[in-house]
Amino acid sequence: MSSGEPRSRRAGTARRELVENELLEHATRLFAERGFAGTSLQDIADALGITRPALYYYVSSKDELLARLVTEVTNGPRDELAALGARTDLDAVARLRGVVEIIVGRRVAQPERFRLLIRSEAELPAELTEAYAASRRDVLASIADVIEDGVRAGRFRPVDARVAALGVLGMCNWVAWWFHPGGRDSAGAVVAQLSDMAVGALARPDGQTLEGEGPAAAVKMLRQDLDHLERVLDIS
Repeated sequence: MSSGEPRSRRAGTARRELVENELLEHATRLFAERGFAGTSLQDIADALGITRPALYYYVSSKDELLARLVTEVTNGPRDELAALGARTDLDAVARLRGVVEIIVGRRVAQPERFRLLIRSEAELPAELTEAYAASRRDVLASIADVIEDGVRAGRFRPVDARVAALGVLGMCNWVAWWFHPGGRDSAGAVVAQLSDMAVGALARPDGQTLEGEGPAAAVKMLRQDLDHLERVLDIS
């Protein structure tokens, strides 16, 4: 194999990825403007500036396009959150910040694709609907696990982890409706502020944390809280 072949192959792969990403961008825009049923493959080919036969080199049908969009929007965050949850070098606070960075990072990068997914739920084939529902459950469970770990470690208040996870997820997803790339708010600033808000909403109000883990550490913290309450009562 000559040294030029790998470079040529890499260049071909890079070009294909570039065209496919542009294809998804045009499809997203047209589906949003005209609806899935009102958009034809010819419309997408025209927007891309290629012939319809050439389009078949990249995609076989509208259903395949929609499936790609759904898979990208749903599986990407799910896989990243699963990897984050498996890390043992991060405490619950750092992992919660990571959760926000992952989800908000994707929403600010491609808000149109997420909005399209939400608006197209009724048009999704049964298999895509189930895949999307399963992915949402996995994402919610990943966030709830992080919060539950924080509660057990004494870093977060004793909240209902699922309800708190729904709140964090809703805050992150809503970014897709109000964030505008190139607008007054930078993506980094939005991620940083929402990360602070998520942690601030769950952190113990006194900033106190467990010294260790397990029942003994929790009892020690409870005794400290009772001592503080007694002092307050004595002053009163």
